Amino acid sequence: MTNNYEIIFRLIVSAIIGGVIGLEREYENRPAGLRTHMLVTTASALIMLISVEGFANLQNPGDPGRIASQVVSGIGFLGAGTILRTGYNVKGLTTAASLWACGGIGLAIGRGFYIGGITTAVIIFLSLSQLNVVEHKLHNKNQKILSVKCHERPGLIGEIGTLLGQEDILVKEIFIKNESEEDLEEDGDFIHANSIFIDFNLKICNHFDNKIFDDLLLGINGVESVKWR
Repeated sequence: MTNNYEIIFRLIVSAIIGGVIGLEREYENRPAGLRTHMLVTTASALIMLISVEGFANLQNPGDPGRIASQVVSGIGFLGAGTILRTGYNVKGLTTAASLWACGGIGLAIGRGFYIGGITTAVIIFLSLSQLNVVEHKLHNKNQKILSVKCHERPGLIGEIGTLLGQEDILVKEIFIKNESEEDLEEDGDFIHANSIFIDFNLKICNHFDNKIFDDLLLGINGVESVKWR
């Protein structure tokens, strides 16, 4: 039997580890932050302690992993609550994974497997706090905004979208600015009253050639100018 001080120590260590990971998520303003991660790791450690210690005095205690194993599947409802889908964008997968990982860390600490739990926590924390810089660089490399100035007419956006689809370009967001007032001057150019500006937030492939694409785009009836940024 584990003594009371060891039990308290394991629960405190679990709470601290969960808090450290949760702080990083809190800093990134994610749905599940400090308190949620602390609750997951501490409760997971408690469940593991119950599995190992709670039935130790029985003549046939059975498998101590049966109760603890439910943490792995039961944590799913928390993870699902952090995942949001808006259009083509899915957010919250990393936070959901960190909650699931915290459940595993709590189980490890609850069992007294400190080296495994703490090492995993360090790896997770470094992954969340440091690798996002690399991830953003790779992500932004293929992220472009296409600004199209054109005359407003029915079906125009659909034609541009078809052309983008033929080039295997993913459209993530579309923003439309309608200049319905009298002629305005912008950057030395005059804008006609029926001109609209369409910004496409795109994810392009590595072999994409925007010069060839611009010629195709300017060939669409109504398109006046194209700008990439």
